[in-house]
Amino acid sequence: MNSRPGLSSPPPDDDCLLGDYRRTKAKVLEIHQRRYLGSQTPGGHRGNMAARKQLVDTMFRRFDTDGNGQVDSREISQVIQQEGLSRDTSTCSLYDLLKYDNQDADDHLTLQEMYLAFDVYQLTLPKEQEVSVTVVTAGQSAVLTCGIAGEGRPPIMWTRHRQLLNTLDLDNIRDFGDDGSLYIIKATSSHLGNYSCHAQGYPQLSQTHTLLVQVPPVIRVYPESQAREPGVTASLRCSAEGVPSPGLSWLKNGVDISSQLTKQLTLQANGSEVHVSNVHFEDTGAYTCVARNPAGVAQDISSLFVEDSARKTLANILWREGGLGIGNMFYVFYEDGIKVIQPVACEIQRHIKPSEKLLALQPTLHRLLLVDVQSQKAVQVVRTDPFPVKLHYDPGHDQVWVLSWGDLEQSSTTLQLDDRTVPVLLYSNRFGVFMRHNEAVLHKMDLETMSYVKNISLQEYDCVPRSVAFTPLGGFYFIDCGLDSGGGARPQLLVDSVTDTVIGPNADVAGAPYVSPDGRYLVTVDDGDGLMRIQTLSDAGEIGPPSDIHTNLHLSDLAFQRSFAELHRYNVFGSSGRQTDALVVELHSGKVKMIKSLKEAVAQADWKWSGRNRVMVSGGRFGQYLLSPSRESLFVLDGRLNKLNCEITDVVRGGVAVWVGGA
Repeated sequence: MNSRPGLSSPPPDDDCLLGDYRRTKAKVLEIHQRRYLGSQTPGGHRGNMAARKQLVDTMFRRFDTDGNGQVDSREISQVIQQEGLSRDTSTCSLYDLLKYDNQDADDHLTLQEMYLAFDVYQLTLPKEQEVSVTVVTAGQSAVLTCGIAGEGRPPIMWTRHRQLLNTLDLDNIRDFGDDGSLYIIKATSSHLGNYSCHAQGYPQLSQTHTLLVQVPPVIRVYPESQAREPGVTASLRCSAEGVPSPGLSWLKNGVDISSQLTKQLTLQANGSEVHVSNVHFEDTGAYTCVARNPAGVAQDISSLFVEDSARKTLANILWREGGLGIGNMFYVFYEDGIKVIQPVACEIQRHIKPSEKLLALQPTLHRLLLVDVQSQKAVQVVRTDPFPVKLHYDPGHDQVWVLSWGDLEQSSTTLQLDDRTVPVLLYSNRFGVFMRHNEAVLHKMDLETMSYVKNISLQEYDCVPRSVAFTPLGGFYFIDCGLDSGGGARPQLLVDSVTDTVIGPNADVAGAPYVSPDGRYLVTVDDGDGLMRIQTLSDAGEIGPPSDIHTNLHLSDLAFQRSFAELHRYNVFGSSGRQTDALVVELHSGKVKMIKSLKEAVAQADWKWSGRNRVMVSGGRFGQYLLSPSRESLFVLDGRLNKLNCEITDVVRGGVAVWVGGA
């Protein structure tokens, strides 16, 4: 630095530009850190406000040789000489403190002016504000205001899962500058979770904002209407989802049903089911299910008609025809066409044979078959790329995606939609992600514009994704990373769908992820270790610790079914790819049951289309039945009683099944 001894008030040095001045101050701090504090402040003054303040306090005491609480040019000259700073060739010197940071222009520096010069901010955050909770309804906007205060406070930085938000170009998250607030536009349940703010350069003092996004109830009753003869039993079920989970109540013809309950008219399953035994004519009515949570109220009506079947009123006829028509059927695709299964009576309603206008249904014919569920007939063939082996339906955009292999070696895998070909797909709201064979990347695309968005690299974790599951609660993708070079399972990765960044491993959980329809349960199957691991997701987006269930079944596939005994609960049914038993687990309690004697599955070597050589298919939102195939037959399971309902024989290699119906 340039030494100018003897000057009581040095003239301004026009050669010292602001950028050079800042670099000079940084050098001064480094010199004094090494000489006078050393290891007393681990990590030094950079990014540590307490350490920087301690360093500047030490410097001021050394500069203020007469102890009058002010530093003048004479004292600065002494420091320059004592510390040998005159040997620095910079165009700036310590004298320029008086040029740039002498706030009152009195040619003296106070301790407060030294603080400002060397970026020591007296940042404060009241203890009661260390954690702030903001509640917003889905679709509304939220403003998170940082509570860190202080004169000359640096810009506020915001993070989510340790990812800096200020530098990301996100559609619905914005940092609008000087007030230090974060704006979340049209919040969804994916946005809920924790956000942290701190002053730039000083992350040690931070405030945590917990954003709770409440979602109004979405409700459904089943059946919408039913006709019953006197003396039989009628049940009316209600299901509602929302955040937080909504409570349910019932009205009969507009009157609260709780005042009308008897031994004959009861509420079951925590109020989600109205059970009417030995129905009478006076039980006819409109039964309204009402769902409430802090975000709103929703309702739906289930109508019950009690009348003599001999009268054959319109309601009776429509109900009976609906019950025997298109609703509530399993469609099973196998070597000799399609079997349509009515699960209650275990009847084959229809056999759509390959000879009905259309030839055989094998994927090797490079086409899709469209079936009209009204007539239960095949009506159209859609050409595809070779070997169409998997479909994915996106209800939000009413699109069907077709995964085609190209050949049995999967050498040219494609995903097709409306003649577009892109190199397996999972959607969340507007966006979808897909994977390519043997690539440590998750690809993201915009499903509305059909345009590619970005790559999410998984290379740092050496993760080649094999399967992905998504929950809207917190917006997590759970990625099965397969096996490492030694044959051990790699931990699942968590990816934040809001920022498109990898959060890190999901603890030590490894294997194929499955998420319940309400997004509140994550079930992971680690076949190598014979583990099923259950985790819950809270309304605040917190992922719970895993609860382990040990099994040697070699689970092939899982299906969720709503509990018939508990509100907002699920059971999971697991099929075995090598054994003849099925697994039933109550997710909220961890209780395990077995359903035995389902015969052998199709051999893995004979089922090239996926690793799931025995599927498990649930019968819809209110369905009581599930279906799982064996090598030469089908098994219908009663999910209410957790037992085998029936076997349907002579269905060879029926490895693909879907549920069609309103329930």
